[in-house]
Amino acid sequence: MKNRSYSALKVLVLCFLVVSVLLPLLSLFTHMTFEDMQKVVANDGFSTMLINSVSLTLASTLISVLLAFVLAWMINRSHIRYKAMFSLLFTLPMLIPSISHGMGLVLLFGDNGLFTNWTGINLHIYGAVGIILGSVLYSFPVAFLMLTDIFKYEDYTIYESAEVLGLSKWQQFTQITLSNLKRPLVSVVFAVFTMIFTDYGVPLVVGGKVTTLPVYMYREVVGLLNYSKGAVIGVVLLLPAFIAFILDLKNNTTVSNSTVVKPYQVSVNKKRDTLCYIVCILVVSCVCLPILTFMFLSVVKQYPNDLSFSLDNIIEAMQLGVDNYLLNSLAIAMCTALLGTCISYLTAYMTARSKRTFSTMVLHLISMLSLAIPGIVLGLSYVLFFKGSLIYGTLAILIVVNTIHFFASPYLLAYNSLTQFNANFEDVAQSLGISKLRMLKDVYLPSTMDTIVEMYSYMFVNSMMTISAVSFLASFKNMPLALLIPQFDSQSLIEATAFISIVILAVNVILKVLIYLIKKYVIAKEYH
Repeated sequence: MKNRSYSALKVLVLCFLVVSVLLPLLSLFTHMTFEDMQKVVANDGFSTMLINSVSLTLASTLISVLLAFVLAWMINRSHIRYKAMFSLLFTLPMLIPSISHGMGLVLLFGDNGLFTNWTGINLHIYGAVGIILGSVLYSFPVAFLMLTDIFKYEDYTIYESAEVLGLSKWQQFTQITLSNLKRPLVSVVFAVFTMIFTDYGVPLVVGGKVTTLPVYMYREVVGLLNYSKGAVIGVVLLLPAFIAFILDLKNNTTVSNSTVVKPYQVSVNKKRDTLCYIVCILVVSCVCLPILTFMFLSVVKQYPNDLSFSLDNIIEAMQLGVDNYLLNSLAIAMCTALLGTCISYLTAYMTARSKRTFSTMVLHLISMLSLAIPGIVLGLSYVLFFKGSLIYGTLAILIVVNTIHFFASPYLLAYNSLTQFNANFEDVAQSLGISKLRMLKDVYLPSTMDTIVEMYSYMFVNSMMTISAVSFLASFKNMPLALLIPQFDSQSLIEATAFISIVILAVNVILKVLIYLIKKYVIAKEYH
């Protein structure tokens, strides 16, 4: 009787996930017609677009993961100062939409870009070069964070044994470091590949004549309202992501968690540290250049004819409704973060702190399945499933689609935290007559408050900057701010576009600072 409320809540969460994940995905498959499949596959450009997508994604993934690996090694295996500052600056690209990275490259290196005009050197970034550069900027921070976390859990005792056996530093790196990172590195590669393969923001702006499948899908659905054709392309985009998800899931199940007996001891090496400083400063400069360009263009009168200081573009952007769209974004981000954090945490509690029943396994599978659905595919599936419903065309559907789009990562954060508690807690609570919801309120919530705050931050930041999941669902009334970027770009309002990117970045930075202060002064004081 005590756990009747818990059971009812579990049913509600399961129903929500079925309606918001499984049914829209099923609707996507049912809207495909054999005729449209033939048209898409028989299209002369389809094979070219598929080759473009795969080849450019592979190249971008290789560069992105390699760069992230080098930076993560330098941050964790050197004695350089200001590591926290460098790490923060490396992750700045995560706080603006992917399309902004394409815009930044155009503003810097385009035919009429700042670098091109000042030096007379044209790098011809439209096409494959621009897509790869933009994709690397967009994705390497994610790989960097994942690899940095992995480096922290290396046990130094293995390296001490290697020293005794006479292994050189290079042998230790190849035989121990790379061996330890092999399986986690596979997960990083899959995550980055999926991000780049399904993104249309960067190739939409800098692709030029090189078209990728996500851009083709975007133009078919948004431009031509061809939902059936879009469904076929969506399934094609879903396949590599789903295969990567299955392989990654299999890879994770084989990983054995080792205990860190002794934290890694970094040796003194001035030459190494000097090289690390040089590389880190170069990368930070490259990361900050587009952002500084956005700031510069926001306050010039008319680029490139009149570079005098002026607030006219900001005033014009406000007159075009930027303030209203910003309110939409804030409302969507706050509600998504609240709803997403609550549901993902509840789901994680039900799967991590309950016996492995059929219902908990279904909950876990659906939660992980959301990781394999690209945002652009999820958005189209919501159009096909929810069209004509009460929430279609409202802020509610944008909140729900964002919740599902970013559901898996917060879920895993909570799941991993909750599995760290003693497995006998529930048995003791049951013998004392304490309900599951009471345990959740009095034990788990206070103990995992740091994780909950991080979950909220993740959902908010990503909801502020996403364009893929909401691009098919937003109208002029409920449009989030990020969707104004492709709209203003098509109207050649580059100064207003730059200003929007800065506004999104500023909001996300403010949120990150607030989260840091809350964790340091509120949570640490109350719960620790």
